[in-house]
Amino acid sequence: MKMIDFSGLRRPRARALPHLIAVMTVGISAILPSPASAQMRGEVGIAVGERPELVEIEDLYGNPLKLADYVGEKPLLLEFYARWCENCEALLPQMMDVYDRYRDRIEFLAISVAVAQSPRSVKRALANHPVDWATVWDEGGRAVRAFLAPATSYIVVLDEEGIVKYTGVGPEQNIEAAVMTALEGSD
Repeated sequence: MKMIDFSGLRRPRARALPHLIAVMTVGISAILPSPASAQMRGEVGIAVGERPELVEIEDLYGNPLKLADYVGEKPLLLEFYARWCENCEALLPQMMDVYDRYRDRIEFLAISVAVAQSPRSVKRALANHPVDWATVWDEGGRAVRAFLAPATSYIVVLDEEGIVKYTGVGPEQNIEAAVMTALEGSD
């Protein structure tokens, strides 16, 4: 078997590492178990029942934003999003429909990953295709790491106590069923 010599390769700069990790995770999403079977068994990202660290990230203008501020009063749906993500685009009509029907009972938050986009490009995309929920920026990949996000179009639903009730990835997710996992215990 031929060995590959990596000794001559330069190490990535520390600032580039979160981007490299995110690109690699987006690439490996093609070899993960199918989204439907994976989300049923809790194999996608952070495990159902876990309480993730609610890290501080930024809004699209560079202001600090604490994910903990979104937890407590009602459940929270997070989507790890990118403007270039075809799966995110495929989920959008369903997300908008569910948001319109449940907005008074659950918070929605899109977390823009810092891969092949910038806050400026995300703001431009949102100006052309607005959504009614907040979209924030994960420059350093803190939220990606805290939620073990395997790819964009990754959905996590937390109950009002911050416990993971649902995870899934890809365009075949049932967003209403995901929301209901958190609402069933909150009424």
